[in-house]
Amino acid sequence: MDTNTTQQAENFKKILVTLTDDPRVILIKLADRLHNMRTLDSMKREKQLKVSSETVYVYAPLAHRMGLYNIKTEMEDLAMKYMEPDTYRYIAQKLSDTKRERTKYINDFIRPIKEKLEKAEFDFEIYGRPKSIHSISNKMKKKGVAFEEVYDLFAIRIIVNSPLEKEKEDCWKVYSIITDEYTPSIERLRDWLSNPKSNGYEALHTTVMGPQGKWVEVQVRTKRMNEIAEKGLAAHWKYKEGATDESRFDKWFHQIREALTNQDNNSLDFLQDFKTSFLAEEIYVYTPKGDVRMLPVGATALDFAFSVHTAVGSKCIGAKVNHKLVPISYKLKSGDQIEIITSAKQKPNLEWLNFVVTSKAKTKIKDTLKEEKRSIAEEGKYILQRKLEGMGAAMNQHNLEELSNFYKTGSSLDLLYDISTKKIDLKELKEFTTSGDKLIAPKPVKIITEEKHFANHNIANKKDAELIIFGEKSDQIMYSLANCCKPIPGDDVFGFVTTGEGLKIHRTNCSNAARLLANYGHRVVKTKWAKNKEISFLTGLKIVGLDDVGVIHKITNLISGEMKFNISAMTIEAKDGIFQGNVKIFVHDRDELEELLDRLKALPGIEKVDRYDTE
Repeated sequence: MDTNTTQQAENFKKILVTLTDDPRVILIKLADRLHNMRTLDSMKREKQLKVSSETVYVYAPLAHRMGLYNIKTEMEDLAMKYMEPDTYRYIAQKLSDTKRERTKYINDFIRPIKEKLEKAEFDFEIYGRPKSIHSISNKMKKKGVAFEEVYDLFAIRIIVNSPLEKEKEDCWKVYSIITDEYTPSIERLRDWLSNPKSNGYEALHTTVMGPQGKWVEVQVRTKRMNEIAEKGLAAHWKYKEGATDESRFDKWFHQIREALTNQDNNSLDFLQDFKTSFLAEEIYVYTPKGDVRMLPVGATALDFAFSVHTAVGSKCIGAKVNHKLVPISYKLKSGDQIEIITSAKQKPNLEWLNFVVTSKAKTKIKDTLKEEKRSIAEEGKYILQRKLEGMGAAMNQHNLEELSNFYKTGSSLDLLYDISTKKIDLKELKEFTTSGDKLIAPKPVKIITEEKHFANHNIANKKDAELIIFGEKSDQIMYSLANCCKPIPGDDVFGFVTTGEGLKIHRTNCSNAARLLANYGHRVVKTKWAKNKEISFLTGLKIVGLDDVGVIHKITNLISGEMKFNISAMTIEAKDGIFQGNVKIFVHDRDELEELLDRLKALPGIEKVDRYDTE
């Protein structure tokens, strides 16, 4: 199979091709995927990981983009249940423990608002609903806070029954009643009435300071808006009269169609582009004439230029954002007004690919670069042809492939380009033999010595190799621990077969896990730890607390004195009464680490202790 693609990426691409013909296909596919997630319990562990990560990586964002919030939420929660079982159980338990006090709080919060709405003679429903486990976990990670400190564990929803022409007016009246009762946080107001989301979502969100000093999110929407929020794309046919809705989805499908037709055969790149271009949240920017354009979060001035027209993108040398000059790599924010500056001398270069996120921009830049490469490769073709004729071999596909394999270039175009740019000088051609007009590559000699080296390496690391069990029995397999997440025994892990670096062990909640599993599920190996107390693993701790006399001594005394851990490195920075310490230590397994974390947190003046993994 082509190295640039996998079966999973191919399948997904096929679904999208069908989606653009008949969008109902995606509703069936999403329902099917949700059913798979609900019945994952009976599957093997590696299958659970593969399906869950694929769901978080592609299907949940797709459900979100289709406006199917309930499906998206359930998918994310179920995926988390398999990818981060400990965190999932912890939050689920906490939610059930705090249910009674939460219900009481919601009722206290709702009471005065309900009275005022009834007085104003609104026809409405009001209720509180808990946030999903996945979104609570995200908040905890992003803000670095404990469960108790996540303020919006629930949202209050008010659904007003109003006629189409009075929808906006009624929603703002309700907003006014809420903010008369509770003080709102200005920066947390989200007005999706004036500017609906690209998936058709309309509502008014505000966060207010409720009783007992707790922030509470309140969502206001009408019955029609609620149906669109609940059923998304499926409600889209029902409200055909809202032509803006229609054109939004249609426009989106049209863009996907365009991206699919422009795409080369590299499905993995396509999947990545699709995710950043079509599944990301969106921002609104304005053209110089005041027209609104939607772009994915992370889009740059260059993305905007390509969204105007390919020719504008290709000639873009800079931009003015809100009348100030900015480089083409400038990241746009919602509300920016942007004007593109072009020059006839400008042309796309390879670096541009690093700071565009939209599929259209990437495709156009790659096309231009390819054209340029082709014209340079023509010179290489001419050089190679002369050499081959001298040997009596033909310039045909077989010979080009033979040479590409020999020089390890990705394609024959790369081969000819490298010959043109003198990266390949064709000296080795004299070692080739010919059979008729076909080239035959010389047999490689190196491999034997490498194999010998590998065998010795294996024996040297025998002690390490016993640490992990693959399948059911302990095989002597070479592996290494991934640097991105630094697993230690007891962590939930999976093995991943890399190209060129053998087997790498990752934690299932590693930041790269979803991408690897979603794209290369077939390379996952079932992995679990064997008990082995002889080997220590390096891990890092981040400690934050009050900078009190003797606090450092207490920490080091606990780690190396009482618990006998080896400290590999330690840095402490104190500023304005707060200290932050980074400690690298050797531990045997996760249980030991958990005990150390608990004991450190119990020390007076220590505010927070977290494990960190990245280099």
